[in-house]
Amino acid sequence: METVTLTIKNQPELHLEAETIAPDAFAGKKTEEIADLTVYVGRERHRLGDFFEISGKAGATPEETKIVVNGDLSRVKYIGMKMTGGEVVVNGNADMYVGAWMQGGKLTVNGNVDAFAGTGMKGGELVIKGNAGNYLGAAYRGDWRGMQGGKITVTGNAGSDIGTFMNGGEIVVGGDADVHVATHAEGGKIVIKGNAKSRVGGQMVEGEIYVLGSIDVMMPGFVYREDVDVDMDGIKGRFALYEGDLGERHRKRKGQTIYAKLYQRIEA
Repeated sequence: METVTLTIKNQPELHLEAETIAPDAFAGKKTEEIADLTVYVGRERHRLGDFFEISGKAGATPEETKIVVNGDLSRVKYIGMKMTGGEVVVNGNADMYVGAWMQGGKLTVNGNVDAFAGTGMKGGELVIKGNAGNYLGAAYRGDWRGMQGGKITVTGNAGSDIGTFMNGGEIVVGGDADVHVATHAEGGKIVIKGNAKSRVGGQMVEGEIYVLGSIDVMMPGFVYREDVDVDMDGIKGRFALYEGDLGERHRKRKGQTIYAKLYQRIEA
């Protein structure tokens, strides 16, 4: 795998839209060609090389290309957008839409990310070794297709509206989550290893939520069923199983109504 290294040299006055920082855009290009890739600040068009020092060599295909991005990227949006393969490593904080509509490969952020990370994600792996903002793995505003596949792992805390309209894939949050987890979800799995606030699973049709800590307010549409033992991906313990959201329409499978499942740990 060949590696291209970007180091930010000029901070944008507003926010830099840099969806071209992805193995798919870099693959098969020379350093000069990568520097000429288009980025935007507001309505103004710029070169990627106007903001980054660029070194190294891209692979022939996305799968053979690794990108390392260094510096304060808190004003740089869309890193890894729609990537289908290869690897991206971000050494610093990043702005919104990291890994948005990602389809494959691996994207690691050694820092915090802002809102809409992994929005509409279909595949691949997104690892955030810090905190994540709102709408992690959620649908784009005005759309009903949230995360459909792949895996998102957050070491720290996550904001509100995680997994809104989620249809598949997995989100693991190592810390706490804010309000509105898996709203309107129709599939997928969310694990919160810390505490959750309120509106967990609101209007959820199908899928699974695991909360290892406390839930401030349980949704009235979820009904306690039984205590169960869980042994899954290193998570073990006794969990209270709730089903819901009973206020929503639900599919039937082999004559049985399918409900979303919410597990809350009661014993480690």
